[in-house]
Amino acid sequence: MERWRGKVAIVTGASSGIGAVTVKALANAGMITFGLARRVERVDELKKDLSAEAADRLHSVRCDVTKEEDILAAFQLVEEKCGGVDVLINNAGQLKRAVSVLDAGNTQVIRDVIDTNVVGLALCSREAFQSMKRRSVDGHIVHINSILGHTVATTGKLNVYPASKFAVTALTETMRHELRLAGTKIKVTVSGRSKQKTSQERSASVFCNRVQ
Repeated sequence: MERWRGKVAIVTGASSGIGAVTVKALANAGMITFGLARRVERVDELKKDLSAEAADRLHSVRCDVTKEEDILAAFQLVEEKCGGVDVLINNAGQLKRAVSVLDAGNTQVIRDVIDTNVVGLALCSREAFQSMKRRSVDGHIVHINSILGHTVATTGKLNVYPASKFAVTALTETMRHELRLAGTKIKVTVSGRSKQKTSQERSASVFCNRVQ
């Protein structure tokens, strides 16, 4: 992580779980970290777990990744404050366990999952890439995925969640090809492929290692 000290990271879905652990890990590692979330007060509360120095590097930004205007405003804010983003971690995701694909009246649930897990990820990646390209930065984009992006479980109501995670797998490869064709050294990687269940703390460590 030494090469990223003082650089700028954006983490989506930063208010809880893996996102919360990740923003703290990045701030502790010396990165200026912007935690995007709908519930920014939860991101602000994370500062209590950090040293004063690290807490100063953590910034909360209200952003619903299902809304393009929120995404554009968040990236504009980061550009105005710090010039742009060097690392993007696409962590925001939704899983609606109580509703299945074939249930009546489930249209909004389907849209929420796809808009969060697929469209939001694609739009955030687009804005991060444009920021990196404008500044000639060899940045890094990390997608947080799931084993359900590689195989579909046969139990439980998972709705379109597995389909959205398969899409993340495909999008990672698509972006990798596009970055290669563009002749850039910007990297895109995916985390969460292992079948082994890991803790949030171990996951955050893995994500940080991805951007070394």
